[in-house]
Amino acid sequence: MKFLITGLGNIGDEYAHTRHNIGFDVVNAFVQKHGGIFSNDRHAFISEIKLKGRICICILPTTFMNLSGKAVKYWMDKEKISVQNTLTILDDIALPLDKLRLRPSGSDAGHNGLTSIEQSIGTKDYPRLRFGVGNDYPKGRQVDYVLGKWKKDEEPLIQLKINKSVEAIETFVLQGLSTAMNQTNNQTFSL
Repeated sequence: MKFLITGLGNIGDEYAHTRHNIGFDVVNAFVQKHGGIFSNDRHAFISEIKLKGRICICILPTTFMNLSGKAVKYWMDKEKISVQNTLTILDDIALPLDKLRLRPSGSDAGHNGLTSIEQSIGTKDYPRLRFGVGNDYPKGRQVDYVLGKWKKDEEPLIQLKINKSVEAIETFVLQGLSTAMNQTNNQTFSL
């Protein structure tokens, strides 16, 4: 059993630990927890994690957000991973800060990373874990908000949600999507 775990984000220090890069942070935390390291490969930083007999190919695309699908398609094909065994982790401004939402499919909701994946793999039916980042920004300032760093007082909650997201990935791989959805979607996270 092989899985492709993709964290969406942009490479470069100026993007590190911004709201838009939460997918990178979650997948990085998953890889670190399981003793993996990333190496630079075709279209992505990649790490292979073994989880109770299952293989997780973890990628952080180096294509920048708007071309994320190029990396996802390449690694799905190379590793012969079916679409239902993929999980994409991304930021979502439509979800409040205290929520995570795991779905089997859905629209791109204006997220360029999802748009690119949908175009590259030819379907919107692929699992994704949306990490709520809230929408506490003035009109017209969405780009500044998603490319901005977390506020100091948000950081403990973000760390808690990163840990919960890592657990959701583990549950997805070991017990399947519906169990992972049941454990993740109805929770409200607070300190």
